[in-house]
Amino acid sequence: MTYQPPVRDYAFLLREVLGLEQYAALPAFADASMDTVDQILEEAGRFTAEVLAPLNGVGDKEGCHWSPDFTVTTPTGFKEAYAQLVEGGWPALGADPAFGGQGLPYVVSLAFSEMSSSANMAFSMYPGLTHGAYSAIHAAGTDEQKALYLPKLASFEWGGTMNLTEPQCGTDLGLLRTKAAPQPDGTYKISGQKIWISSGEHDLTPNIVHLVLARIEGAPAGTRGISLFIVPKFIPDKDGAPGVRNSVKCLGLEEKMGIHGNATCVISHEEATGWLIGEENRGLAIMFIMMNEARLGVGMQGIAQAEAAYQAAAEFAKDRLQGRSLTGPKNPDGPADPIIVHPDVRRMLMEARAIVEGGRCFLAWTALHGDLAAASPDESVRQKGRDYMALMTPVLKGFLTDRGFNVCSDAMQVHGGAGFTEHLPVSQYLRDCRIALIYEGTNGVQALDLVGRKLAAEGGRGVSAFFAELDAFVADNAADETLKPFTEGLAKAKAELQEATFWLMQNGLANPDNAGAASTDYMHLFGYVALAYMWGLMAKAAQAKVGAGDADPFYGRKLTVGRYYFARVLPQTAAHLAKLKAGAETLMALPAEAF
Repeated sequence: MTYQPPVRDYAFLLREVLGLEQYAALPAFADASMDTVDQILEEAGRFTAEVLAPLNGVGDKEGCHWSPDFTVTTPTGFKEAYAQLVEGGWPALGADPAFGGQGLPYVVSLAFSEMSSSANMAFSMYPGLTHGAYSAIHAAGTDEQKALYLPKLASFEWGGTMNLTEPQCGTDLGLLRTKAAPQPDGTYKISGQKIWISSGEHDLTPNIVHLVLARIEGAPAGTRGISLFIVPKFIPDKDGAPGVRNSVKCLGLEEKMGIHGNATCVISHEEATGWLIGEENRGLAIMFIMMNEARLGVGMQGIAQAEAAYQAAAEFAKDRLQGRSLTGPKNPDGPADPIIVHPDVRRMLMEARAIVEGGRCFLAWTALHGDLAAASPDESVRQKGRDYMALMTPVLKGFLTDRGFNVCSDAMQVHGGAGFTEHLPVSQYLRDCRIALIYEGTNGVQALDLVGRKLAAEGGRGVSAFFAELDAFVADNAADETLKPFTEGLAKAKAELQEATFWLMQNGLANPDNAGAASTDYMHLFGYVALAYMWGLMAKAAQAKVGAGDADPFYGRKLTVGRYYFARVLPQTAAHLAKLKAGAETLMALPAEAF
């Protein structure tokens, strides 16, 4: 199987669905003409397909190797591919030009990130964590910290990590024990152990910048007393080059179900020298800059692995001969028909495309709102962008990884018994994808965040704006007969989501367990409705091309997949609404000892 990057799909989304060129007057979009973007997409497709994809199986089989000198060796070819990544300037796409970046909108760099993750998820995590560290320092670092670290991180000359989780705490960071002791020179001595640190040690860069959560001596208990520190593997010298080795050690690697090519480390800080970022006891707020960006990236990983798995399954289904079509032989000169003739195989492939293409649009649409939140001169546009980024982040992370994993599972099912072996790539996609439902906050936590915090934020301003946008789309396009399946389906699903929202407002406050019990179903209901809107936007753009006489089959196929989504995927909203309204009573009825 040869990975085919979705270059055409991204060009369609950026040009015809999102209308990227309408923002050309904004300085942040000045260099993002579609001619430039088309070139970026084409080259991104070439690099990811030709350089990264061939190493995906290598990384899975070889994994990373830890040595007693506390160093880690990445799989064969990773170091050379990383050098090409840096040389090609890919890391700098969306970074600040003040620190060597190209300053392109996030919605453009997202396309490269998805292609990279589809081609080689484990490899793509190394630059992904580095960009998160860059973002946190960019947002909260001092001028000196920015000048020292950001050019190295923007170019990916140095790597970066997040050091959050400890053996006794993951989601509940208030239980954190890592200590920070202030020193006379303004530095801190950081002591403690961190686990599950992605990209925590490797041989791809000469230095790694760890961002570490720790508690300063005498700080308040719980999350109110957590600070954030820069703890480099090598302390930069006066020229900014890696100098003295810091007392940060990788004590070993985790043996994992998937993403074998990424080094998941146990990191020990033994009175390591660190520098405070931002204010004391405000570290969690800064770290959330990284975490929110990472959550969007994880949602993208769900779609990326689903895309790769779908491609493998579609290729297999067209080649694998088994049985005859229910409506008569389709391969009469052969011993059997290819399995793609069977309706149930078609069901799995069509559902995969509907989720992947809708999810990709949802990611790009949200990323564009994030760009506008920073770049628009209109405060109402900036506010809407901020509201949407906050509201949609848990949905993107939770819904797209759940659905993405389901696509990977169905892709294995299409392969039959062959998919359960390691001779074909689909088993790796399934194994690699599974972590996306867990890290950066489990999907259950995402659902609670959506229901418990994001819906009520700013008096429900974000969700109210979203409902109004859906209503406006339906009203504006109701007279178009060609879009009836899309507008009518969206109106019905939106009404169900609104009913669920009102139910939560009425019943969640009266009994918080009602909100908890409903949260996952609400997140999925929200996700299906969001994808319905995305399919509405894509259908409108595609139908405009078809109506104008464009014979490119791409547009007709897009409409066909969209109609499938509304007919056979979106009806699941009714089931989620029914389960949500059942409340917590039956869910909480058994005493704990009965389990």
